[in-house]
Amino acid sequence: MFLQIKGTSDLIKILDIQELLDPNINIVHGQDQEGQEEQEPDSFQKQNLVFPSGESLPRCWLDANYRYAKAS
Repeated sequence: MFLQIKGTSDLIKILDIQELLDPNINIVHGQDQEGQEEQEPDSFQKQNLVFPSGESLPRCWLDANYRYAKAS
């Protein structure tokens, strides 16, 4: 799966989807898709990632207590 760093056009290939789906984990491991060479894996804050369309990640991937938060 590919995600994008907010405010940039940099794509990140997510290496472990389970890290992404787990709301108790704040970072994911991925590879920057920069250039033609395969990049070394790196850590990325989930809060700094969006889908390539610009859509935010689902709240249930980011906040373990999303069900208990009061709606505004």
